[in-house]
Amino acid sequence: MSAPGSQSISRRVVGNNVWLGHAATDAAEPLARLAVQAISPDVLETEEAVGRAMFEEIEKAASGKQGDLVIILLGGRGAQALHRLMGEKARSDEADGLLSRLHVFTQDALAPMRMDNGLSFVRDFERLLGQDFLRKVKSFNSMSTDTADLEGELARYIEKLESLGGIDIFFLGHGPEAEAASHLAYIKPGSGAAAGDVAGLIPISSTILEHHISKFKAGGSAVTEADEAECRAATHILTLGPAAILGARRIVQSIVDASTAPAKRASYRRVLDTEIAEAPARRASQLDENPGLWIRLHPNVRSLVLPDVLEA
Repeated sequence: MSAPGSQSISRRVVGNNVWLGHAATDAAEPLARLAVQAISPDVLETEEAVGRAMFEEIEKAASGKQGDLVIILLGGRGAQALHRLMGEKARSDEADGLLSRLHVFTQDALAPMRMDNGLSFVRDFERLLGQDFLRKVKSFNSMSTDTADLEGELARYIEKLESLGGIDIFFLGHGPEAEAASHLAYIKPGSGAAAGDVAGLIPISSTILEHHISKFKAGGSAVTEADEAECRAATHILTLGPAAILGARRIVQSIVDASTAPAKRASYRRVLDTEIAEAPARRASQLDENPGLWIRLHPNVRSLVLPDVLEA
């Protein structure tokens, strides 16, 4: 991600998708120079072990850097064990020094939606992390979803994130799509996301809504009929984009819910096995067809999975 104030935010429209980023003279050039990486899954036996490994990643980043850390939280099931663990630590003074250094950001949101809707990521974070955590971190930042100016608010969100000097850890999940494709954050297949796009507004689909609602219910979120009705009326997803993912210093992916979302097995395997083209045009097409592949272009990735993710 760019240095604070170095470039103004530009707007790019692809179909019905709006992408915000920083203008580049040749959009294909940065994509072509990214080296393709192999992903070696780190298989852990329990969801709690995954949560502990994620927390250890924060501790490791803190020990290797002076000053504040910027982390991007993962919503839904993938990081619930981490959030419960951080909430427990926040109820004592055990991790106060670490927590006081954290600038915490969310990576996506449904909109328009009340910020206190039980199906919003913010409410789920509050439920699991607890008020002690929210009080002790240096800042907690979420995308505003109850405004008429979603695009303007998203631009301001980008500016706040970039003003802090870049992302130290981007916690990512893995969302299944049709034909064993996948999404990262909510970068959807066919949405036209490019390497320079920091964030975007993507029209909602029934597939996204059903996946979102089912994974929140499976994770134990309290959801009222009014919450669900408002969620089903949402029109857009706000999401961080490829530039935010690629610009993070460290990516930590967690996939713990193949038992409730079995399509993740085939979609994750496709990410591992796809041969990514060197030719810029073909590479861009592959990434648009299967945005889960963006993770293969980052040089510093840890992918935490449970054993059932790799089952045939």
